[in-house]
Amino acid sequence: MTLFEHYREQHLSKEAPLAARMRPRTLADFVGQEHLVGADRVLRKSIESDQLISIIFWGPPGSGKTTLARIIANTTKSHFSQVSAVSASITDLRKIIAEAKDRYGMYQKRTILFIDEIHRFNKVQQDSVLPYVEDGTVTMIGATTENPSFEVISALLSRCRVYTLKALTEENVRTIVKSALADKENGLGSLKVQLKENGLAHLVMMTNGDARMALNALELSVYTAAPNNNGIRKITLEALEDALQHRSMIYDKAGEEHYNLISALHKSLRGSDPDAGLYWLARMLEAGEDPLYICRRLVRFASEDVGMADPQALVVAIAAQQALHFIGLPEGNLALAEVVVYLSTAPKSNALYTGYSKVERDVKTGRNDPVPHHLRNAVTGLMKNEGYGKGYKYDHDYNEHFSGQQHLPDSLAGNIYYDPGDEGFEKEIKQRLNKWWPDRKRDQSE
Repeated sequence: MTLFEHYREQHLSKEAPLAARMRPRTLADFVGQEHLVGADRVLRKSIESDQLISIIFWGPPGSGKTTLARIIANTTKSHFSQVSAVSASITDLRKIIAEAKDRYGMYQKRTILFIDEIHRFNKVQQDSVLPYVEDGTVTMIGATTENPSFEVISALLSRCRVYTLKALTEENVRTIVKSALADKENGLGSLKVQLKENGLAHLVMMTNGDARMALNALELSVYTAAPNNNGIRKITLEALEDALQHRSMIYDKAGEEHYNLISALHKSLRGSDPDAGLYWLARMLEAGEDPLYICRRLVRFASEDVGMADPQALVVAIAAQQALHFIGLPEGNLALAEVVVYLSTAPKSNALYTGYSKVERDVKTGRNDPVPHHLRNAVTGLMKNEGYGKGYKYDHDYNEHFSGQQHLPDSLAGNIYYDPGDEGFEKEIKQRLNKWWPDRKRDQSE
């Protein structure tokens, strides 16, 4: 490092945001993630014994992925090269690899290549790192907020150990904020900041386990608060609310949390829990999810999990979709809330879903027999001569409009695909079917 670069780093460290200045340098100062770096944990032991393999840290924003990577480099006396997958090119990576080779050749010093947001690297970029991770030229530490099993190529994933970081607890964030308020060298301790308990509680709660967001909001509030005659900067609850603007929500419309939340919504409705259903609906809407995506899932639910137990469920779901188109958001939120409550409190049946699954299986794997002649329309003389429509019983000519004729091909005669339950409207359907088809029995071979 040149003298110019050294002074530049010193200047930047003083002018850096509070979150960067307060970044811990050692494991002893690191807050949270005890399941990874607590006493006797494998990761901590491997760091302290300098026995590292390449790592991928997977966790929510502000949980300490970058900080932990830097601590590893400091503890193991390794050179730390950081790139962001948002802006780094293959040329940048090749330059770091070349420098790593020279560094090890001249000084026997290992290089840790830290790739922030590694999930944004495409396959070619990930492939370009692979040989050097494999031969130990660099020890790679990747950081991602997305499930690495979806976003990282299998060849690279197999050469790394994945560690999952959890969102920081409210107590963890509280500890970090208090430390920043007290630290006179890197924090805000020299500014005589006064933050009341209600303001601290609000800050901790609203940042949702994201330490970086908590420190950024705190810093903005402090530097925009004018000191009084005694030099004290009083941080009010209103100032913090203004700095935060809105609650931090961990959500990615194309990522895992998108699927986690829609799964929670679907299963809450299936479990007849309207309170949970409304909660998960609001979590998705307030995080910016496309309301039409939610509509599509609710329409599917109406058929899959309610079905014929309440045929009105599908009507209500479609009506919510039309209402949303008509009035938009935020007014359309209530239409979605109405259908969520309706579906969660409706009688449940998956008979349509299981029935169609059986049909699908037989159609795809069984014989596709021709339509029986008595069910065919004889629209030409030739068809009539071939026996099309012969023997068909017109049901309206029979008592109660029911003839009892066979409609399935002979090879499938007697198969039961739709088996109604005893809930809601399906109870009445079951009574009708039992009356029309008293010998209708489930296929024992299923």
